[in-house]
Amino acid sequence: MAFQDRIIQWYLINKRALPWRNTQDAYVIWLSEIILQQTRVEQGLPYFNRFLEAYPTVMDFAAATETQVLKLWQGLGYYSRGRNMLFTARQIAELHQGVFPVRYSDLIKLKGIGEYTAAAISSFASGEAQAVLDGNVFRVLSRYFGISTPINSSQGEKQFTELARSLIHAADPALYNQSIMEFGALQCKPKSPNCSICPLQDSCYAKTNGLVPVLPVKLKKLKIRTRHINYFLCRKGDSVLVNQRTEDDIWQNLYDLPRLETDLAADLSDADFIKRVKQKFGRAVTLQPLMKMKHLLTHQIIYVQFFALDNYIVNFNISAEVNWVSWADLDQLPQPKVLTKFFNFYFNE
Repeated sequence: MAFQDRIIQWYLINKRALPWRNTQDAYVIWLSEIILQQTRVEQGLPYFNRFLEAYPTVMDFAAATETQVLKLWQGLGYYSRGRNMLFTARQIAELHQGVFPVRYSDLIKLKGIGEYTAAAISSFASGEAQAVLDGNVFRVLSRYFGISTPINSSQGEKQFTELARSLIHAADPALYNQSIMEFGALQCKPKSPNCSICPLQDSCYAKTNGLVPVLPVKLKKLKIRTRHINYFLCRKGDSVLVNQRTEDDIWQNLYDLPRLETDLAADLSDADFIKRVKQKFGRAVTLQPLMKMKHLLTHQIIYVQFFALDNYIVNFNISAEVNWVSWADLDQLPQPKVLTKFFNFYFNE
């Protein structure tokens, strides 16, 4: 039996019941594909359901505000995906009269849709013979065919793309693509796959040669950056001073608190740190440490400290980016996950 047929046979027996597999609606498929980028299905499924309930069509999505979209996205990470989705929905509303494209050549032109996503949508929505290449597919192909070229190198991308295209199942590209992606997710797992029950074990290069733990090969990751962010809680009655992060940095357009970033962990005995705080909030300001957190991003480790301020003066202009909001309104604003954790803790004290 051919490689493709064995993969499909396994899939028909073992596939998970996922809502986006029961439709050829390109909009619904797009929602699932973008939400599941860099995200486990178990984590992404509630977000998919919430987005589909809030925005049943791409025209509904296009009518949303960025704040509404980012609030729904809150906690999922990689917030540029949410912003790009809103841009794309509006692009489709304007250029395609609200009809979501299904052809690869049209999809690849949309913001936030790369080669993989365009291939997946065109394949699943219209049966176009486009090969998908996500992390799961890279892993299956690397192990089964014994390819040691790094999957994140230009040579590797070319080699795997050519192989994936040569394997596409002409009779039913969508079924094959779903099958190999699911096979990688459930059977050919990144760590400790159960090769003893794998239907491909007798012809898998990695299994035969003891290379399952080392394939696929990836080039070394980018250097991890360590940051120290100090947040200041300023209260006025039932309001709190918030800041919208408009700069090109993590959590762009989300809301947090006034902050200072330091090279090392801030300490109340550090004269330079206290001087910077007084320059920002006045000479009479006093600080009370509240809590510390460690927050992990893909290429950053962020150490966060929260301080309550008293006797402060706001020495910077109140604007659309920095303003007072009520506690009730704060709950409606999209926030970084670390801020949500802090507010939940603060309110429950």
